[in-house]
Amino acid sequence: MNSQNVSMNSAIDPYVYQTLLSIQGAPVVVQTTQGSVRGGLKTVMPDHIVVEVSGTPFFVRTQQIVWVFPDQRYK
Repeated sequence: MNSQNVSMNSAIDPYVYQTLLSIQGAPVVVQTTQGSVRGGLKTVMPDHIVVEVSGTPFFVRTQQIVWVFPDQRYK
């Protein structure tokens, strides 16, 4: 029997995480390496966030976030 050890590494930026927690529940615009997402910031976890757009949850890895800002135009 072949036994394999699996190791997972994830870089967590505590400043980004704390900033995202401070705006959880607010409408946001999130620029990722693949494009932007605009909606409500529903969930903040150390490795990902959930942005709800028209009732659909988008799961965005924190490592893929370029910038984020609260969006007062979207409510």
